[in-house]
Amino acid sequence: MDESEVISLALLGIVALGVIVAAGVFSRKLGVAAPLILIVVGVGLSYVPGAPVVIPNEVILIGLLPPILYASAITVPVIDLRRNLGTISALSVALVVVSAVLTGLLLFALFPDLELAAAIAIGAVISPTDAVAATAVAKKLGLPSRLITILEGESLVNDATALVLLRSAVAATAATASFWEVLGDFAFAVAVAVLVGLAIGFLAVRLRARLADPVLDTAVSFIVPFAAFLPAEFLGASGVLAVVVAGLYSGHNAATAFTAQSRITERTNWRTLQFVLENGVFLLMGIQVSYLVRQTEEFDLSAHVAVLIGLLVVLVVLGIRFAFVGPLILLLRRRDSLNVQRMSLVEQGMAAFRARVSDERWAGDERVRRHSERVEQRVRRRRADVDQLKTEGLDWRGGVVLGWAGMRGVVTLAAAQSLPEETPYRPQLILIAFTVAVVTLLAQGGTLPWVIRLTGIRGSDAAADRRSLAALFDELAEAGVVVLDEPRDAAIEDAVVQRVRADTLSSARAARERAAAEGDAPSPEASYRALRREVLEAQRAALLEARSAGTYPSRILARAQSMLDLEETRLEQLEGGGS
Repeated sequence: MDESEVISLALLGIVALGVIVAAGVFSRKLGVAAPLILIVVGVGLSYVPGAPVVIPNEVILIGLLPPILYASAITVPVIDLRRNLGTISALSVALVVVSAVLTGLLLFALFPDLELAAAIAIGAVISPTDAVAATAVAKKLGLPSRLITILEGESLVNDATALVLLRSAVAATAATASFWEVLGDFAFAVAVAVLVGLAIGFLAVRLRARLADPVLDTAVSFIVPFAAFLPAEFLGASGVLAVVVAGLYSGHNAATAFTAQSRITERTNWRTLQFVLENGVFLLMGIQVSYLVRQTEEFDLSAHVAVLIGLLVVLVVLGIRFAFVGPLILLLRRRDSLNVQRMSLVEQGMAAFRARVSDERWAGDERVRRHSERVEQRVRRRRADVDQLKTEGLDWRGGVVLGWAGMRGVVTLAAAQSLPEETPYRPQLILIAFTVAVVTLLAQGGTLPWVIRLTGIRGSDAAADRRSLAALFDELAEAGVVVLDEPRDAAIEDAVVQRVRADTLSSARAARERAAAEGDAPSPEASYRALRREVLEAQRAALLEARSAGTYPSRILARAQSMLDLEETRLEQLEGGGS
């Protein structure tokens, strides 16, 4: 690669990053998800002479997909994933398989020289959904958190299902493979991927917990997705699923294993990287359109016919999704109702259990006490699950949004180009897959806000959230104040204890006042935060003056800047402005 090519690539990277940032800015003003804007811009750029059009699928599958999935996985609450595991499994496994088979049968009927296994491989390419655009719209419009969790969980797992199914189908085209061999390969890929993901996640958490420097800690986290992906692929398992498992494990254990500064640093850096990579992939999708059209026109089946078939496939996959989601919503509502009834029976049984345990015969038995505590904990968790699912129950409106949010994206882009070169109609099939991805993203993604408003579905109640936050802060404050009654250092002065007590109760008091706020005069806590912000602004101005004067070493100025930033961040969180 000569110097001019290096300069061209550098300029291209600068332009691409500028386009991604600009799309992010305009998406907020226009109320349109950034991926939709980037696809349109990419299509336009694809017809600019000299624009790059050939993106190796390995770049996306190995270089981009692991960090994208890991960035999503570390932010997904495991408790929400557990509560909706059945729904997510149905959508990310059963629906993907059904969509792949039915779509494959359609393509098998339309292309006479195409083997059934190869047709199902194309179906596997088209089947997985991408929730980037959907969740961007969903969070902006305030959809129920349960619906967002289902969309995110589905998109995390269905990529693994589709890629494993694609690999099995491609293998079946080269040799005779029975149904049981394909099923065994699928089970092996999933089981080994879960084990590899857990192992890498466990090792990464233990290593990062020993690093006191947040920069080093975050640098190690950048290695984790590839450390999980590559060994799993080497063993013949699903690297994508291994990355997801490692991300879920790391995100779930971050609260106990990492320092607060490490969590803040990691969250900021991964959000930035996720934004660039996810949106960059959508830009790449658009840039390749003109190349795919030209490549297809060199063969007997024209690009226009391939696009028309792609539009037909869009209707088919949309119909399959709605036909699957409809009964699924009915089953969920039935299950939630049964869970409420079963919980009533469980609590009746718990009353009898408590009566037996409280008997004098078991009063001093430590083993009985521990067993009783474990049972109580499981019942409390079960009650919380039932209450949460009942509160966020999905009806037909959620089903409509869930069905319409089945856009295709990143995996379809990369997996389509991984088809063997000898596959009949390969250029046309790739163009069909791209047509499905682009049309679903633009048509369904562009109209998703309208569908959400039309159904009238609403997200979580802001007032109820404030009340829950206030209740949680009360619990946290109570736990913290207990420590002050008997501090470890008995020599601490009472004035210091009282100062810590006041600071501990401050957040709980602020949360209670936010929960009770109805737009009246500012509460004392609100006034406190406003005044504290004025003080911070004055302190920051003094810091800048000190920096200009050069009266303090730069290392001291940097530490003071960090302390002011942390205090300002704390105020933003108290005001509800933090993410």
